[in-house]
Amino acid sequence: MKVKNSLRSLKTRDRNNRVVRRRGRVYIINKVKPRFKARQG
Repeated sequence: MKVKNSLRSLKTRDRNNRVVRRRGRVYIINKVKPRFKARQG
């Protein structure tokens, strides 16, 4: 899982990426290609 300051550029890398807020953190999850997972902060 990548940790980035800004997820805007990662969001557009794959069309299955979803931006999710969990416990005050912003995550990108991708069920099809899990290698695109990322967390902000």
